[in-house]
Amino acid sequence: MSSNANVTSARQAPRQEAAPAIVLEGIGKTFRMYQRPVDRLFYQLPGLARFSRYQEIRGLHPLDLTIRRGEVVGLVGRNGAGKSTLLQLVCNTLPPTQGNLQVNGKIAALLELGAGFNPEFTGRENVYLSASIAGLTRREIDARFDSIAEFSGIGNFIDQPVKTYSSGMYVRLAFAVATSVSPDILVVDEALSVGDGAFARQSFDRIMALRDAGATILFCSHSLYQVEALCDRALWIEGGEVMADGKPSVVVPRYQQFLDAGAQQGRGVRDSAAEEITQQNRSSAPSGQAHLTGTQVWIDGSAEEHAEVESGVSTLDVDVSFASDPTLPCPTIAVTISTPDGRIVTSAGSWEDGAELERDAQGRGGLRLSFPHLSLLKGEYWVGAYLFCERGLHSYEWVDPVSSFMVRQQGVARGVVALPRRWQAIPASLQHEQA
Repeated sequence: MSSNANVTSARQAPRQEAAPAIVLEGIGKTFRMYQRPVDRLFYQLPGLARFSRYQEIRGLHPLDLTIRRGEVVGLVGRNGAGKSTLLQLVCNTLPPTQGNLQVNGKIAALLELGAGFNPEFTGRENVYLSASIAGLTRREIDARFDSIAEFSGIGNFIDQPVKTYSSGMYVRLAFAVATSVSPDILVVDEALSVGDGAFARQSFDRIMALRDAGATILFCSHSLYQVEALCDRALWIEGGEVMADGKPSVVVPRYQQFLDAGAQQGRGVRDSAAEEITQQNRSSAPSGQAHLTGTQVWIDGSAEEHAEVESGVSTLDVDVSFASDPTLPCPTIAVTISTPDGRIVTSAGSWEDGAELERDAQGRGGLRLSFPHLSLLKGEYWVGAYLFCERGLHSYEWVDPVSSFMVRQQGVARGVVALPRRWQAIPASLQHEQA
């Protein structure tokens, strides 16, 4: 199959201020899986292509997509759904099989780990190489190099070959370079999950700064919460097709329902973070970081594990304590109540409810969340505790589940929650009018 794709860039044509950042018209990508190595050679030689044996796999079905300037678009979908293929097409690191693509502006991309750097070069050499490819002059790179090196936090390793770097060091340096070139469009494909907590906070701070400055951002992540918190538009891709495109508050729940329907697996084992909290002395926080120091669930004043709760009567209290770097803004706390198969029944965030947290000079603090007259109906439930940054965007740490409890109830009502309600008789005359 011959490619009829057309890719253009704003640097090749007069730039219109009102033009969208990215336009895809019928863009699609098909991959070939050859049965034998010689089949790849046959396909490239005139007259021998008919002897080549291969299977075509549709990586991305033809689609039309327009992304406006300044939009923050989150991509969600399972592994192999086509998200990375779409981003590579946008970044022009993968040629499309068909369709037209137009990109208006300078792109900085942080794609899969390992792309973009020469492993034999030092970190310093790779900074100059990558930044020059992105369009910076030698003088501009000289002016920004110190800030790039400082943000990466890799110290003297900046003059060591990149092949000696850990995955965390690699992605720190790559992100520092990608975001230092003042891009019009920033593309991030799951790479931030490699870094540690302190680096993740720095990264999201910089992403937020780029967003506030009007940059267009394409953000691919398996963290649905981050997609909802950071993005103003979400794309759900499955099997190389766009299943939903719209507000994250609409798209993310649909995708979560899809995952829940396919999984339906219990969570009878505590998260490793919970074990770490109970096993270590975590009364202080390292520089640039915050973590949970304790979590406790109370049912009517009792701290029993797997306690029984009376629906509409009992009070559920959740205590969460933390230690943080006192030079950072005070963190925030969230609590979730979910079913054993992972479906969240309700959640509460201190930043959304305006709850003020207090901490001492060492950065230690805590908060209690109370659910009086718990309105859950019969069944088993899990409690989760989360520690976020001051904006409720970056998650420092979480324990889910913290504990579980069983709800018993009077009556035979079905569902998961008893909502406040009122019954009122309708006069017969009014019933006739409504009919």
